[in-house]
Amino acid sequence: MEVFQFLMPIFTEYGYWAVFVMLLICGFGIPVPEDVTLVTGGVIAGLGHAHVHTMFAVGMAGVLIGDGLMFTLGRLYGQRISQMPGFRKVLTPERFASAQDAFHKYGKWVMFVARFLPGLRTPVFFSAGMSHRVTFPTWLLMDGFAALISVPIWVYLGYYGAQNWDWMFGVLRQFQHGIFALLALGLGWVGWRWWNKHKAAAASKDSR
Repeated sequence: MEVFQFLMPIFTEYGYWAVFVMLLICGFGIPVPEDVTLVTGGVIAGLGHAHVHTMFAVGMAGVLIGDGLMFTLGRLYGQRISQMPGFRKVLTPERFASAQDAFHKYGKWVMFVARFLPGLRTPVFFSAGMSHRVTFPTWLLMDGFAALISVPIWVYLGYYGAQNWDWMFGVLRQFQHGIFALLALGLGWVGWRWWNKHKAAAASKDSR
């Protein structure tokens, strides 16, 4: 709620550009909730300060360009970026280790899941670029697919809840819990398949 109250006057004053820049900042791992940013953009559209469909387009551009910059920085500069003062707190060794472990277990689908996990999104995309094992089209497909789910949910929730903030934040919390529950189920299923695959591979190796 505090972030929403902080963003509202800025977005109302500066419109699309403010939303776009804030989403770029989110892509660099700054601890500003992306969902609240998008919802706030939807609210100012609902209050008549912007057009909701244009806000959706701005939201898509902001999240994809912000994430794409991290992927590209990882590909071009790799470890040198992670040692710079501005990135050191975001691209920590612990987050890198978590991102690498997630890649090992879930493959390219971790880039889809990362869109919904703010703490891991930046190191996952940076690691994907740095590894040189993920092509830009593959990254764009995974992140774009996830963005097509998340961005319209938050923007249009803000638009339709602009006149009733209590209802809007109640639905926001329900969506957040629902998304995390679905992600947990999905990751559990993928992890189960990964475990069975490696178990079968180990059994086959032992039988030789």
